[in-house]
Amino acid sequence: MKWMLVVLVGGVSPVNTDLVFDKFSDCLAAEEQMRQHYSDAFEAWDRMAATRIDRRRDYKKARDVEAKRLLSNVGTCVPHGGGDPVNAPPQQQKPPGTSPDQPAVPSPPTPRT
Repeated sequence: MKWMLVVLVGGVSPVNTDLVFDKFSDCLAAEEQMRQHYSDAFEAWDRMAATRIDRRRDYKKARDVEAKRLLSNVGTCVPHGGGDPVNAPPQQQKPPGTSPDQPAVPSPPTPRT
């Protein structure tokens, strides 16, 4: 089975990374590396903000906003089927002469005699 790394932006909205791994442990290592990058970016921002923002109250508010922005993004490893047609929903066939925008109109029933 293959595994794909998906990022949950804000902990909610999934974003496909197109990173596919053969082993679950490799996917988890990539997720850990992604988390470390976010943590490093937050620490760099925090060092810069601590020197530039004069008022402690303003710094605390800005720090909370930046922490939510960067640290609420999490990764998760999900099974990846590799686009197998078995997992695709079956296609319904439409009668010839109908466009995708117009629903097919059933023909009237034939009268019984």
